[in-house]
Amino acid sequence: MHEDRREAFKKKIAGGTAILPSAVQAMRTHSTEYRYRQDANFYYLTGFDEPEAVCVIAPDHPEHQYILFVRSRVPEQEVWTGKRAGVEGAKERFGADAAYPIEEFDEKIPEYIGTSERLYYGFGMNEAFNQKIIALLKESRRNRLRNGTGPTTLIDPTDILAEMRLMKDEKELKWIRKAVDISVEAHIAAMQMARPGMYEYELESLIDSIYRKNGGTGPAFLTIVASSVNATTLHYTTNDRQIEDGDLVLIDAGCEYQYYCGDITRTFPANGEFTDAQRAVYQGVLDVQCEVIESIRPGVSIGDPVQKAVEMLTETMLELGLLVGEKEKLIEEGEYRKFYMHSVGHMLGVEVHDVAKTRDGEEYKLFQPGMVMTIEPGLYIDPDSENVPPEYLGIGVRIEDNILVTESGCEVLTAAVPKTIDEIERFMA
Repeated sequence: MHEDRREAFKKKIAGGTAILPSAVQAMRTHSTEYRYRQDANFYYLTGFDEPEAVCVIAPDHPEHQYILFVRSRVPEQEVWTGKRAGVEGAKERFGADAAYPIEEFDEKIPEYIGTSERLYYGFGMNEAFNQKIIALLKESRRNRLRNGTGPTTLIDPTDILAEMRLMKDEKELKWIRKAVDISVEAHIAAMQMARPGMYEYELESLIDSIYRKNGGTGPAFLTIVASSVNATTLHYTTNDRQIEDGDLVLIDAGCEYQYYCGDITRTFPANGEFTDAQRAVYQGVLDVQCEVIESIRPGVSIGDPVQKAVEMLTETMLELGLLVGEKEKLIEEGEYRKFYMHSVGHMLGVEVHDVAKTRDGEEYKLFQPGMVMTIEPGLYIDPDSENVPPEYLGIGVRIEDNILVTESGCEVLTAAVPKTIDEIERFMA
């Protein structure tokens, strides 16, 4: 899978050389680390998941077109943090044409960029490595004045990789389906366990434990369990409130499996029955979500669901009395953003908000089979909102499914989690 991606990437950067550093190990305290997660583009091309590494892709080099710089095997360090691939493992297990200790990067890299016209590198959060690339370019410029060869142009490869990551092949879909299936199991278990009197973190712990029990790496993002007014905060993750009778509970959670992500949101009443106000808001969001999903098929603009959601949610806001006025003017002036602040969805893959090139300038691309994305409209009525019917204050609703664009339409990968009002109430009864 990774070899196929490298071959496709080589063709897109012919005449140039790409340098991609691994993610930096993030420290939790002065002496302990967070669980390591590789940079998505680095992993996408290599499958290598250790820190302190650099991938070099040099399509026109006569011998080595895929080079890895990695940590050496050091038994005194491995006894603390585990076995490393090392230089030999980088070649034998990860297919590198050549591999070197990371300490030799400065010495070896001129060999691989010396005859390239272009250098592909995306400036990232590793400022020390950014400065290393700037110094490398300066040295290359001086060398070019002497020998006439070397890169003259720096290009960010992010757009190229985003274009590649937009379409999922069968191997990728296998991992996505697994991540989604584990996420589905976790959401169903949380719905079954939820009761007034529980704390939000109890549901969080249940959800995250199901990920690990099924072989997942863990949550693809911090699990959101938001009851009552907490659901009006889009990325609420404190999860420490006691759930009360009559509360709605919004759970936004997804498993990561083999670097691929699920991402599901369900909103349900803790006691199993929607109030009239909760029912009205929920049904309004559900109608939008179902119609948006129904509209997705190959050949449709990726921008169409975005606009459809804005229009339908604005109509719902008018019907509920959250807004007053003409729909077109309210949309033009962005008034709907008081209660709907995000887009209708995002691409899904090796990142939960997957980097994917969905536009060329102002023009959206068209849906194609193999795209995977979320559809997640919502309404969030802050308790301090003015001129809003009081029964709606503090209600937050989001409904999110993961969909795969197929040849004839789309497949809802997360359909097994109850979603309609009747399904939820029957299920929780």
